[in-house]
Amino acid sequence: ADQPEEARASGDTTRAVRRDAAGRRIKGRGAAGVDDSQMHQRAGNFESIAHTGGGTGPAKSVEGWILFITGLDQETQEDDIHDKFCDFGDIKNLHLNLDRRSGFVKGYALVEYEQFTEAHEAIQELNGSQLLGQEISVDWAFGRGPSRIGAASRVAADRGGREADDDDRRRQY
Repeated sequence: ADQPEEARASGDTTRAVRRDAAGRRIKGRGAAGVDDSQMHQRAGNFESIAHTGGGTGPAKSVEGWILFITGLDQETQEDDIHDKFCDFGDIKNLHLNLDRRSGFVKGYALVEYEQFTEAHEAIQELNGSQLLGQEISVDWAFGRGPSRIGAASRVAADRGGREADDDDRRRQY
């Protein structure tokens, strides 16, 4: 008798239906027993990827180290790329995009290695080399940029303690 009518109609005796001030049913995330105060307590507690090392450089993808190869001839086949890059280690994945209209290669490919050393050696040896008469460029597909913390501290150092002067100038406008 003290259950909301929606709970009684559905046969659900464990879940109460929440309503807003106008009497409308509240649905969605947070409606089932988590009030606003609990949501604010959890604010900012997010999972993150551990940051190892600092500065710029290559970044590992979810599964491995991916190289970006450009300057490929339009007649290039997957086997041509595989034969050239397999000397440096086991290729985990090879992706060669084709143009939908022409059916030819778009001019780039992605090659993934399991180990950093294999990918790094392939870049060192094959960047600027020839494949089917074309000079290819080989580089990391993903790179870590400068950290935001590092960039913010460099800006503050460049200012040399002139923050108060900057605030005064902003107030003038």
